[in-house]
Amino acid sequence: MRNRLIKGSAFLLVFSLVLGCNAVKNANNKQKGAVIGATGGAVIGGVIGNNVGKGNSVLGAIIGGVVGGVAGGYIGDRMDRQAERIEEEVPGAEVTRVGEGINVTFDEESGVYFEVNKSEVKGRSAETLQRLAGIFKEYPKSNILIEGHTDSSGSDEYNLALSQRRAQAVTSYLVSQGIDAGRFTTKWYGESQPRYDNATPEGRSKNRRVELGIVASEALKQEAIQQTKG
Repeated sequence: MRNRLIKGSAFLLVFSLVLGCNAVKNANNKQKGAVIGATGGAVIGGVIGNNVGKGNSVLGAIIGGVVGGVAGGYIGDRMDRQAERIEEEVPGAEVTRVGEGINVTFDEESGVYFEVNKSEVKGRSAETLQRLAGIFKEYPKSNILIEGHTDSSGSDEYNLALSQRRAQAVTSYLVSQGIDAGRFTTKWYGESQPRYDNATPEGRSKNRRVELGIVASEALKQEAIQQTKG
């Protein structure tokens, strides 16, 4: 897998969670933006608020669902494999392994995009989501959080509604491909969670995005606990 661990830059987040020694394996070479350790509950660097609470709710959801310990390592191993499959099948996606989950981002340049002021899934976006649906079928014990985001063009109210339509369109398309609707949580945030500078055309393009979080279902958590007893 390509090395997605950024060291020594302004983008590096270091989270220290109680995950146990085996969960350190989750901090593999696919992680970017967060490194999960096993040294206690301290947050190192003072950047968690800016990157989770303000600008990356998917990351917050993944961190919030941590099981930890040996069971967390079991889940992380399966997420490693699923992340590899996504990178293989959807090369335009930004795939980030975080702890016991996966963060996948699509912007207008990388796989799932929409025409201006539109929310229909078609063309290359449909092909990308078809490939993603195939992977979700291979890993039926993962749940998916889908979020819609926009740039800052237009009013807050309009952007919120547009992000809702786009996020729901992605969810609906994946369900139409045979993925159980019960696996999805769909949210939308309009322009309130930019990851890039809205002052530039490139930044606005990247902020017009659909973001996915992939986490363990309760069934996978229970399997992990049972399989790692003793």
